[in-house]
Amino acid sequence: MDKIIGYILTAVVAGIVFLVVGWVIGYNQRKRRAEAAIGSAETEAKRIVADAIKESESKRKEMLVEAKEEILRQKNDADREIKDRRREITATENRIAKKEETLDRKIDAADKTNENLGRKQKELEAQSEEIRRAIAEQREALERISGMTVEQAKSELLESLESEIQHETAMKLDEYERRFKEGAEERAKDILSLAIQRCAADHVSEVTVSSVTLPNDEMKGRIIGREGRNIRTIETLTGVDLIIDDTPEAITLSSFDPVRREVARIAIEKLISDGRIHPTRIEETVERARREVDTAIRQAGERATFDTGVHGLNPELIKLLGRLKYRTSYGQNVLVHSIEVSLLSGILADELGADAALARRAGLLHDIGKALTQEAEGSHIQLGVEVAKKYRENKDVIHAIEAHHGDVEPRTAVALIVQAADAISAARPGARRENLENYIKRLTKLEEITSEFDGVEKSFAIQAGREIRIMVKPEIISDDKMKILAHDIVKRIESELEYPGQIKVHIIRESRAVDYAK
Repeated sequence: MDKIIGYILTAVVAGIVFLVVGWVIGYNQRKRRAEAAIGSAETEAKRIVADAIKESESKRKEMLVEAKEEILRQKNDADREIKDRRREITATENRIAKKEETLDRKIDAADKTNENLGRKQKELEAQSEEIRRAIAEQREALERISGMTVEQAKSELLESLESEIQHETAMKLDEYERRFKEGAEERAKDILSLAIQRCAADHVSEVTVSSVTLPNDEMKGRIIGREGRNIRTIETLTGVDLIIDDTPEAITLSSFDPVRREVARIAIEKLISDGRIHPTRIEETVERARREVDTAIRQAGERATFDTGVHGLNPELIKLLGRLKYRTSYGQNVLVHSIEVSLLSGILADELGADAALARRAGLLHDIGKALTQEAEGSHIQLGVEVAKKYRENKDVIHAIEAHHGDVEPRTAVALIVQAADAISAARPGARRENLENYIKRLTKLEEITSEFDGVEKSFAIQAGREIRIMVKPEIISDDKMKILAHDIVKRIESELEYPGQIKVHIIRESRAVDYAK
């Protein structure tokens, strides 16, 4: 047993020895291999370093060579540039030197010129003094010969010049008027005559009262009724005053509103025809008459749009157009006038190459505000513009409504055409009646305006105010001044008077010589 243990221990010790010896041998071998690898690496590193040193030395030499070459090239370029600059500087210096020489010569010449000018100025002053003395001597001689002073001669010369200028002005006015009239007058006459000839409109005169014929005078009592009940009912329901006077078999209806007057007229005629006149029947008849008038208004508006070819109007505008059937202006029916202006506007627009459809539309609506003048405050132009804007009419139509009486300056061809057509319709003979008082005031104002001009002796308005004859003083107004005076009077009349059509200004100048044989 001990031997076995001894063998085992011996074997273990031997194994350990062998392991230690093997490890030492392996370590030495690895060390040798490592040292050999290190030596090889060091050798390779030394070789690489040596190669790198050789290559860097070569590169350094090459760079030095290139740098020297670049320096040499730049030096050559700089030398060339310096030489060029020197040449330029030399040329510039030469030019400056030449200019200095030229300037010196010019300065010398200027000095000599100044000396000459000084001498000449002294000579001119001496000559001027001689001329002044000669002029003074001539003036004195002229004053002695003519018997006039200088101021008198100036005054006479100015009067002569003024006369010549007036003559030339009058001749120019004649020339301009002749040139303008040669083409414009013929063309205007052709267009207006064609427009008037193609538009034959009826003219109806209305007043603020209507008359209803009665079958007999007994009917007056029935219309009045017991204790005036019937007449009060009629007046209350229609807003119309009934005038029952001594006129046989007739009563008069009075109202500023023509639509109310028409409703009352229709209702009374129906009541007379029916024979049953009492408050209840009056209410029914007035309501029926009002419906009939509303229908007639609508139909009149539709007929107006059809006759003029104006389409697409708002229904409310058509009703307002129909109301114009019962409205008059200076005795001229406004609806008839509007239709006439619409047709005339279309014809004028066709002749002038403007928009005829738009012109007819603007002409038909130009007086639409007169349908509202009994219901709202403001002029018919303001009301017309407001209602046209309310129903979104074309802006050119609105402007034509606003400008057709000159309240604003016309800015479009359509506005000018409507303005002209309105004047044509109003000026047609027999189209309108004028209030006597306004007529007399207009004629008086016309004579007053013409009499205010210097040199006017008398003035007479004739032919219902369509012509003004002016007698001038021949010693104040010359033949040349007559043309200028006529022009000034026309401008004054146009700016201060409102009148239909046109006014002819006729100036008469005559000289009379009176003597007596004894």
